[in-house]
Amino acid sequence: MKNTKKIILPLLLVIGAVLVAVFSNVISNKSTASSSHRTQIVFWHELGGPSEDALEKVVDGFNKSQDKYQVVPKYQGTYDEAIQKILQTHGSSTSPAVFQAFDISTAQMIHSGFTTPIQDFIDKDNNFDVNKISPVARSFYSNGGKQQGMPFNTSQPVLYYNATLLKKYGITPPPVSPSYSDITRVAKQLYEKSDHKVKGMTVQVYGWFMEQALANSGASLANNNDGHTGNPTEVNLNNPASVKFLEWIRENIKAGDFIDYGSGASAGANQTAGFLANKVGIFIQSSASIGQLTANNKNELGITYFPHPDGQKANGVAIGGAALWISNDKPKDVQQGAYEFIKYALKPEVQAQWQKDTGYLALNKDSQKQKVLKDLYKQTPAAKVPGRQLATAKPNYYNSGILMEGMQLTRQLEEIAMETVYNGGDINKALEKADKDINANLHTLNKANGY
Repeated sequence: MKNTKKIILPLLLVIGAVLVAVFSNVISNKSTASSSHRTQIVFWHELGGPSEDALEKVVDGFNKSQDKYQVVPKYQGTYDEAIQKILQTHGSSTSPAVFQAFDISTAQMIHSGFTTPIQDFIDKDNNFDVNKISPVARSFYSNGGKQQGMPFNTSQPVLYYNATLLKKYGITPPPVSPSYSDITRVAKQLYEKSDHKVKGMTVQVYGWFMEQALANSGASLANNNDGHTGNPTEVNLNNPASVKFLEWIRENIKAGDFIDYGSGASAGANQTAGFLANKVGIFIQSSASIGQLTANNKNELGITYFPHPDGQKANGVAIGGAALWISNDKPKDVQQGAYEFIKYALKPEVQAQWQKDTGYLALNKDSQKQKVLKDLYKQTPAAKVPGRQLATAKPNYYNSGILMEGMQLTRQLEEIAMETVYNGGDINKALEKADKDINANLHTLNKANGY
């Protein structure tokens, strides 16, 4: 009897293992069969960490919402790395059907001739109201009267302040749409009333902020309306709007209430750490930082619009982030699938969840009606401010981004000018030097591109 049990038990285990393998194979075959008839849409993106998890959720939602297309997301590294891969693989079997490209590569994408304008699909679609999507966000990726790419992960620069510290020292907070002097007042008061223990403000050395100061002033960096009515041939950074912005910073540096964290990724991380540690009370950063600033923050977070010069109304700032583009080297059915995915990603409920998960702004106007955002605003009322800044701005040439190639180097040169001023250099001379170097690069690129 004991010997019989010894034989039967292993036999049952073997039979069980075989059955599991057989059924697993059947299930696997069914799963393969259920997706094998779908048109595959390869999607290249540059989002990592929590944002990639949120993106996977969007892709999974689309794949489950229909049975005609299967989107396959593939991470491609940094924005710069991805752009080079997109340009180098176009026309080959390895190129993506839909891809993410960051804001300052927009002119490069349009000039490449490698994409099918989203407008081509919108014009044939009676079920998609593109007017529901933020007009300021759309304007950045529009050209020639057509929507070229579709804004996706979108942010705006906003001003953050430590509301708890202001209450502690009896300081009146800045208004929702502050002027430069409104911020200077709060910064100086915080510095003085804290007995110099808390620096009033900082502005990171970042070319994006310089460009936003121009946008909010109703001024352009490049001619031909920042490239929206023709390819730029000249830039003029040494203009009154840039000077006012840098004079505002210089005033606070001289008053002692300003702290300089420098430039680059480490500067961004250090100023955030300084803000959370009550070492500085005010700073400017992307609206996508809200999650980070509320997760481990015991203080109440205050948020305002990007500041504007005294004596004039805010014109509104441009967006940051990236858009989704459709490659024109794929069959029509694949391109249609790419469009269907983009349209799904902009649905109100998808965008609302996207904002909650990532901090990027919900672009569909109807997203504000979604419970997930209402709950978010109830928990963090200030989180409503960036979206309101985006919604209240009217798109024009100044706040619709700069459609010019070579923007990566342009920003580096803008930052050199900012650093020069931060270190006591002459404002006009710093801006003149930036103009000279930016224009030299622009003229070289235009010659190479046949402009």
